[in-house]
Amino acid sequence: MQTGGYVYIMKSVSNGHYYIGSCGDVDKRVQEHNSGVTKSTKNKGPWEINFFQKYDTIREARQIEYKLKKLKRKDYLEEIIKEGKIRKK
Repeated sequence: MQTGGYVYIMKSVSNGHYYIGSCGDVDKRVQEHNSGVTKSTKNKGPWEINFFQKYDTIREARQIEYKLKKLKRKDYLEEIIKEGKIRKK
């Protein structure tokens, strides 16, 4: 049984776009993105991890991911990366 989860923000080296995701293993997930396994990021990399934050459950991480994706605000993502944390609003 897996416990804990992460929200992560990656940035494409080739075009500067951000990608928000959640997972149980950040290193493995970034590797999947960079190897073309993930359809949504395939051919848009290489990707660099800019930020990740741990949560008690993967469910909580997915909820935060969903909220961040709904915002669609590059400035807020850059603020998270700069501050090193996601503030709960």
